[in-house]
Amino acid sequence: MEKTKKGLFTTEDGRNHIFIFFLVALLFTLWAVGNSLIDTMDKHFQDYYHLTKADSANVQFSHYLGYFFMALPAGWFIHKLGYKWGIILGLSLAALGCLWFYPATKIDGFWAVLLGVCLIAMGFSFLETVANPYTTVLGDSKYAASRINLAQSFNAIGWPIAPYIGGLYFYHTDNALNAQQNAVIAHQTMWVPYVGIAIIIGILILAFIKSKMPDVVEHDHNKGNSESNKAIVDVFGQQSRLSTILLYVCAVMLSFALGMIVRFFVQLFYMDRETLGNPEAMVALNHILTRVFYSVTGIVGIGSIIFIALKREKLIHKNSLWSAPHFTGATIAQFLYVAAQAGIFSFFINYMVEEVPAISESLKSSFFIGGENGSILRDGAYFLTEKGATSLMSWMAFPLFLVGRFTGSFILRVTKAHKMLGLYSFINVILMFVIVAKLGWISVAAVFLSFFFMSIMFPTIFSLGIWGLGEKSKLASSFIVMAIMGGAVLPKVMGAIADEDGMSAGYIVPAVCFMAIALYGFFWTKLSGSEGLTSVKIGSGH
Repeated sequence: MEKTKKGLFTTEDGRNHIFIFFLVALLFTLWAVGNSLIDTMDKHFQDYYHLTKADSANVQFSHYLGYFFMALPAGWFIHKLGYKWGIILGLSLAALGCLWFYPATKIDGFWAVLLGVCLIAMGFSFLETVANPYTTVLGDSKYAASRINLAQSFNAIGWPIAPYIGGLYFYHTDNALNAQQNAVIAHQTMWVPYVGIAIIIGILILAFIKSKMPDVVEHDHNKGNSESNKAIVDVFGQQSRLSTILLYVCAVMLSFALGMIVRFFVQLFYMDRETLGNPEAMVALNHILTRVFYSVTGIVGIGSIIFIALKREKLIHKNSLWSAPHFTGATIAQFLYVAAQAGIFSFFINYMVEEVPAISESLKSSFFIGGENGSILRDGAYFLTEKGATSLMSWMAFPLFLVGRFTGSFILRVTKAHKMLGLYSFINVILMFVIVAKLGWISVAAVFLSFFFMSIMFPTIFSLGIWGLGEKSKLASSFIVMAIMGGAVLPKVMGAIADEDGMSAGYIVPAVCFMAIALYGFFWTKLSGSEGLTSVKIGSGH
């Protein structure tokens, strides 16, 4: 029998999977739109519910909490049900969250919106677990990287589109009305894009149910690879002192995250419409929440440190995942990166509205700020509105992020990944301090440039973290994915600083995050015992 010719979308058995591939590729666009749309919400809830910036960051908290809760269960469900039904379950959860936005706007409670955000994120966690590995089997294995990169280009479509949609439905701009009145009008239509997404998801569910999806056959590429096996031996032969220090840092960050989780649920229990509108009640509630946070953080932190001290030999055993310092460091770095990214994305609108200097007459009607509705006349000068800020996010900020991804993908083929990570992180440290210094348009430019230099960080940290772990790389991947909990925790800290000292001051939080990431990048060779990685693939990531 003549052997069938394989190709980009054709497997050895002669089956062409181009339809399935593009169905899966649409999932990349879907979660990009969903994730990006969430970053446009904060300012709306500040105006509508009279929230502080710290409290509005509960939107990001709910989003990343959904990912955190489903990171490990999603992998288990997919292992039991298969990739097809994992996708369908993920889409169903996301659709449920989207449809929930309609009753949520009628209930008129902040908790109801946060529930929808969390459900959508839980659904997306399934989709992100499936999408990348599944593209590898939809054709000849030698074209796997090409298919992944093609699928990830669909992800690029969603990021700039979502803020534009959010600007249409989350913000109503009428200069004759005050911010609260505009927010009330906008709140009545904020469910529209989510119901639209739910309809699209419904169509995708039907398409996946009717489709014949091939099974995934995963190969262990480390078997028989002497260089990889040698790398694994080197990794697990690292000194235990450094691994112990990094493990203690992980324990402290975990206790901080759990403290914020408990605080979040206590806040949801007490916070209602009357409390939100009563400054004295909010002050009393914040005192309770502060005590809850410090109590939980202290108990969990001390308990974790004691546990590590007692179990040190077992945890840092030569075959333990945590005995690889570069993995433990990557978990911390990913926690801090997603924290920095979530803070910069979610408070972008706040920064543009509060900190950008007066704009010129020519810029006032520019396409980039959405025309006349993108600015407002105040004290004899024109300033950006929320709608103008969302337009800038669509047409300038996220395109810079994507340009960074594409150029970074090329540079990472010829440059050591850890050096690139360290350099980009260090540049972002400088940019954050420029923002904090309030240097007018120079600081505004620094905000936009930070999008470019963040672009490669998520996939690069991921690749550096699982290097040389062999069969342990799947478990390591789950922990690194769970580290995105940083996006739930630290934006609230950034918001609290911004509430006290102004939006520019809040950027000190991502500055500290990028500083730690830069150290991880520059010292990665010592942590891993490797000379460095090249040809790192840029994933869709966060």
